[in-house]
Amino acid sequence: QVQLVESGGGLVQAGGSLRLSCAASGRTFRSSAMGWFRQAPGKEREFVAAISWSGGNMHYKDSVGGRFTISRDNTKEMVYLQMNSLKPEDTAVYYCAASRASDYRGSGYPEDFTSWGQGTQVTVSS
Repeated sequence: QVQLVESGGGLVQAGGSLRLSCAASGRTFRSSAMGWFRQAPGKEREFVAAISWSGGNMHYKDSVGGRFTISRDNTKEMVYLQMNSLKPEDTAVYYCAASRASDYRGSGYPEDFTSWGQGTQVTVSS
């Protein structure tokens, strides 16, 4: 199991930037793919981005590609989501998650993500 704590959310104007951080602890972190998900009010939780255990492979939701960048620092046990050119539709609670797999296997394997943080609110005003 991996324990996760997100931070870095807040209120930002459209076009602005935020950097989310996820502090991880647990012996399996360095072998786990990591992901960011989000849930807007009244909507289902959705995949945003994922990164393989080594950081060599990144995956993004189509609508955030080119604006968001996921990264990780295994020495510090941290995962980051740099969000640029934010839009009001990016408003949501953002969750960090740890996978039992070493790389993201796609939307067909939601059960891969077994550890979740408590979430951090991101609000983008127009």
